[in-house]
Amino acid sequence: MKQDKPKIAVVGSSNMDLVVKSTRIPAIGETILGEDFIMTPGGKGANQAVAAAKLGAEVFFIARLGDDVFGTQSLDNLNKEGVNTKYVVQTKGVASGVALITVDDAGNNVIVVAPGANQKLSPEDVREAESCIASSGALVAQLEVPLETVEFAGRLAHNCGVPFILDPAPAQKLGPELLRMIEVLTPNETEAQILTGIEVTDEESARMAAENLLECGVKAVILTMGTKGFLLASNGRMEFVPAVKVEPVDATAAGDAFTGGLAFGLAQGRALFEAALFANRVAALSVTKMGAQSSMPSAEAVESFMK
Repeated sequence: MKQDKPKIAVVGSSNMDLVVKSTRIPAIGETILGEDFIMTPGGKGANQAVAAAKLGAEVFFIARLGDDVFGTQSLDNLNKEGVNTKYVVQTKGVASGVALITVDDAGNNVIVVAPGANQKLSPEDVREAESCIASSGALVAQLEVPLETVEFAGRLAHNCGVPFILDPAPAQKLGPELLRMIEVLTPNETEAQILTGIEVTDEESARMAAENLLECGVKAVILTMGTKGFLLASNGRMEFVPAVKVEPVDATAAGDAFTGGLAFGLAQGRALFEAALFANRVAALSVTKMGAQSSMPSAEAVESFMK
């Protein structure tokens, strides 16, 4: 049964994004003049939480911010966007996470993240939200917080029968126990290569990487390939879906928009493939605007776009 307002828990990071637009990405050692500067709340966890909330979900975010001005601004923005911040803690004496982002005219980006308070998110913080996670339609996590915290969250969700969606970014090797607890893994090409050792350059190599991950115990893999589209792989199904064509402005949070949209669809009760198609359109709409959380579309915008 499809739920109009599904409940989602997100364990993850929150950063302040410092974004500079430029005609191109500078080479190593090169200084170029940029164009617009934008300071906007970001972080993969916060972006995914806001994406799902703007689509209409009841979203609980489990995270740590610094006790600085960036932390206060991020917290205010999460509340403004409708995310429940009951389990968000401002950590005394610690700086908030910061992401330095350069975006070129084609919408491509390079990003360096200083994690700050995100590194303080602990299994104990997740345990505080155990009842919330147990009653959610999906749990989402990424790898911008300590791996032991992600593993604890995944185990908790798995034990409660809650679908666990992991966005494995920034990529690192994952243990077999964690992989077996994942309902849906959403790597891009680079992340899939780090996880499997298989270089992903086309549909054929994407299939090989996805099959490798399924053999490791992941229930389903959605391997996103930017402007090419995505490959959905699960037991009994392997299907490539082209990207939705739009005029790109900023691809900074496209992957987060996809993950947030996927969690929303699954928590609503949609089948995996239907939820992935919905997420594909959420991501496409997000790249037509500058910024991370500010670019996330509403459910009405997505439904209109799909028609």
